Amino acid sequence: MAQDHTLIKVGKSKIGITGLKQAIEEVSKSFDGQSPEIIKGELFKRLKVRNYIPEPAKENYMEAFWREHQRSMGIEVKEASEELEIKILGPGCPNCERLEQEVYRILGELNLGADVEHVRDLKEIASYGFVATPGLVINGRLVSTGKVPTKARIIKWLEEAKPEE
Repeated sequence: MAQDHTLIKVGKSKIGITGLKQAIEEVSKSFDGQSPEIIKGELFKRLKVRNYIPEPAKENYMEAFWREHQRSMGIEVKEASEELEIKILGPGCPNCERLEQEVYRILGELNLGADVEHVRDLKEIASYGFVATPGLVINGRLVSTGKVPTKARIIKWLEEAKPEE
């Protein structure tokens, strides 16, 4: 039987989890009516066997597994808000790759958490209403097109976009 792989949000990162759907199905049947803590613990126990879960992140994983369990039951669950959502728009040209690397380097220097996605699909890129790549989108706002912005400019946009602490 092939294992399912599911991408879920754990803390501020998206993580691929092996066997999540199967574990949720088994726990839902065997532990129906049990407390959330028991269900979280059982999901964690079953999933840590097939997935690397660092000990300091245990609570974040348990919460993520619980959210997915709730979703499987048809309960609407809100994600924890992401600090920043960044999209690099471009098919993979050298400037697109350079922009992506620069964004990662700046995020590291500023110690900022962000969900970074490199969008290479031309239809999705076109949906932003421009033609020139690379493009940079921060929290849904197109801030740059057609060039790799300066480091100072990117930092300014990130500072403006990050939520208040």
